[in-house]
Amino acid sequence: MHLAYNGKNYHGWQFQLNTPLTIQQILQERLSLLLHEKITLIGCGRTDTGVHAKEYYAHFDCGKEDLLSDKHNWLFKMNHCVPKDISLINILPVLNNANARFSATARTYKYYIHQIPNPFVNDFSAYIYGAIDVDLMNEAAAIIRNTKDFTSFTKVNNNHANYICDIMECNWVRENNNIIFTIKANRFLRNMVRALVGTMLEVGTKKITVNDFEGIVLSKDRNKAGVSITGKGLHLENIEYPSTIFI
Repeated sequence: MHLAYNGKNYHGWQFQLNTPLTIQQILQERLSLLLHEKITLIGCGRTDTGVHAKEYYAHFDCGKEDLLSDKHNWLFKMNHCVPKDISLINILPVLNNANARFSATARTYKYYIHQIPNPFVNDFSAYIYGAIDVDLMNEAAAIIRNTKDFTSFTKVNNNHANYICDIMECNWVRENNNIIFTIKANRFLRNMVRALVGTMLEVGTKKITVNDFEGIVLSKDRNKAGVSITGKGLHLENIEYPSTIFI
């Protein structure tokens, strides 16, 4: 299933015992009622509290024989029964061994910053006042492109099998009074992008130097990196899959 959501009112994608306000739980409950069978969704990855997804995928098994042949009607019904800040866009048949998380070959996130107050983007972009040196942040981004181990930028005690990520793209651009960070990788660690953005902003505001940033990367110590920036400016923009998983 291809979907998108405004994450403002949710505690991320992943089911949690201490809150019903996750995308996964709400969709599983609503779709199970609609389809009259237990639906379990496996998502393409976690998103943090408040983070948005412009493109998200989840896989599930379903016994409805006309789910694909009459999918436009089913999508209409599905969108009618889920909250308006979640949109179900398409249903795609895949091979039995396809996995929304593990079959993905790349993921792209963007982080949006605005520097002039704007009530129309406040829910989707972080307002940051003051001078930000984008050129310095791109020097830090160049270090990230050559980095494999991101231990310094994930929450401790997460029991990751490893902290290795292959970075395919990482850069900052200024567009008028907005600043946009783009990062593409085969995988991301929990909280990684927000920690990277928060730390690179310390470079851009000259609280630390590019050399300091490189030292933080090499330290493999989360305590030395900057704070994780608010999730509302972070958007999951794209997920890539090999064409061979689709029927």
